[in-house]
Amino acid sequence: MMRYRHGVALIVVDVQNDFADPKGSLSVRGASAIIPVVNGEVASARANGALVVCSQDWHPHHTPHFARDGGAWPVHCVAETWGSELYPALVVPVGVPIVRKGSNGEDGYSAFTMRDPASGSTVPTMLQPLLQVAGVTEVVIVGLATDYCVKATALDALRLGFETTVLTDGVAAVEVKPGDGQAALDELAAAGVRLTSSLAR
Repeated sequence: MMRYRHGVALIVVDVQNDFADPKGSLSVRGASAIIPVVNGEVASARANGALVVCSQDWHPHHTPHFARDGGAWPVHCVAETWGSELYPALVVPVGVPIVRKGSNGEDGYSAFTMRDPASGSTVPTMLQPLLQVAGVTEVVIVGLATDYCVKATALDALRLGFETTVLTDGVAAVEVKPGDGQAALDELAAAGVRLTSSLAR
């Protein structure tokens, strides 16, 4: 069956300067290699009537998510800065909806939900209702990073009832610890996420 058609959404997770550019504050090794794959998938999805959505980390200057404020991560993707902008090599057609996350200080790993790092409570983003209005029942996920935002987005998609696929050549991992990327893929497969390549149709 063709990967893209009406009822399918391609979710492009956090392909932003701070993650995708070598000068970014949380640069993901190998990120540049996935860009041609992601652009090809965006073009294919659009040509075949599927929805394309991009997610974007969009943090305030201070948040418990950042190490300087007690969290785990260097400052990254601060709203309205170079680091938060979509990577210029990413081809985003006019009209593609952007789902921003983490804008009130939440962790914002998943494109579907944001978690308050202090209380642990979660709040939804606009993504699920956006997909529901469009009649989406299946999602295909690409982007950054495999072991954090891609994994969280895919697990949430599955939990919310979407048939979920991750394209393994369209993602790259941070790997705080060596092997984190593969461990994330193993976890996704065990949960029921379909793992495949952009070359498989």
